[in-house]
Amino acid sequence: MGTTKRQYFDRETNAIAEICKALGHPTRMQIMTLLWKENNRTCGEIVAQIPLAQSTISKHLSELKKAELLNIKNEGKKTIYSIEVHKIQVLKKYFSNYLSNKTDLNEKESMVPDSVSKKKKENNNLKQFNYQFPDKKTKTD
Repeated sequence: MGTTKRQYFDRETNAIAEICKALGHPTRMQIMTLLWKENNRTCGEIVAQIPLAQSTISKHLSELKKAELLNIKNEGKKTIYSIEVHKIQVLKKYFSNYLSNKTDLNEKESMVPDSVSKKKKENNNLKQFNYQFPDKKTKTD
């Protein structure tokens, strides 16, 4: 996400986008899942659980760190990783609000009589796939 494009969005939208971008890789999701199950792990402990090279795991940890999804504590030569719960709560709040709004919209759609909603769905389906039937005869043919 380039810096020039950020100016068009509010701060919250940019924050959610950064979190989602950081979580947008299966390895990073697996790392977060491991840390969620048992917080305070070293890179070596994470590597033991995920069958990838240590350098690959370190790179993914770095991406999670840039998004401020991890807390990092140095103990001697060891670096201990744990989840930044506040960032996860921000994401949870965003999706909870989003899903509750979607549920409200779905409930409103169900108030439409079946015959009207069925026609709308059929038309939307055709528009969605942009079907064109050049051989189809119209009523004027």
